[in-house]
Amino acid sequence: MDDKSMDDKNMIDSIQSWLGSSGLTVLFIIGAIWVIRKFGTLIIRRAVRKVIAANNFASPEDERQREDTLIGIIDGVVRVGLWVVGGMLIVQEFGVDIGPLVAGASVIGFAIGFGAQSLVKDFVSGLFIIMENQYRVGDVVRIAGESGTVKSVTMRETILRNLDGHVIHVPNGLVDVAKNMTMEFSKVNMDIGVSYDSDMTKVEKVINDVGEKLASDEDWAEKIIDAPVYSRIQNFGPSEVVVRVVAKVAPGSQWSVAGELRKRIKVAFDKNHIEIPFPQSVIHQAKK
Repeated sequence: MDDKSMDDKNMIDSIQSWLGSSGLTVLFIIGAIWVIRKFGTLIIRRAVRKVIAANNFASPEDERQREDTLIGIIDGVVRVGLWVVGGMLIVQEFGVDIGPLVAGASVIGFAIGFGAQSLVKDFVSGLFIIMENQYRVGDVVRIAGESGTVKSVTMRETILRNLDGHVIHVPNGLVDVAKNMTMEFSKVNMDIGVSYDSDMTKVEKVINDVGEKLASDEDWAEKIIDAPVYSRIQNFGPSEVVVRVVAKVAPGSQWSVAGELRKRIKVAFDKNHIEIPFPQSVIHQAKK
């Protein structure tokens, strides 16, 4: 047997020996990670749903949103931790000493943490957002000048999708003020203009009748907490008296309820001969 054949045989023997020992260990590590990820997600989901007290929330929907947000965050942290630990164990099986790698990673991590202050700010802000329950997955919010539905909340960033379908990544460190438009309940505040010669008592009655019928409609009843009602005269405009209509509705329902309410009020005003005026101007002609 020549030297080349001997080298090939030794290489094959080494590979077979490695596969018979370290190879099986690597497969076991990968399998263990998969199993832990598979069942860990279920355990995390059940644990969070059991720990979160239902009586701390105004509705089951609020509770579910809070739970989904925490589940996503915890699951993400566990996933990263598993693959980091698993990756180091696999590298060790290839004969690499992970001691220097761990020390080097610590030094690099310290340098990054010292230099990337904005990243630290993102994590700290994310921690307070989660602890204080400022917003959850599924809420409609306005943060850092951007509005949209919260698709994901992590320790570093909040991901929104706006009405145009755009996905917006907002670092948590930029969230100085968070406006949550779907926390516990929402409100409809609608201004409607009527002509100055309208009977305001009649206007109030028509609006209240429309609100009651809308709230009793089976297609809308679940979305309305307090029926839309006439509130007050909000303002005197150039050509109209502006009245305010208010309602308390389920979280996120304010836009659809407001749209249906406008349609029904317009139909009712037409039926009762209540004018929604166009802009008007009065012209005085000087005498010659």
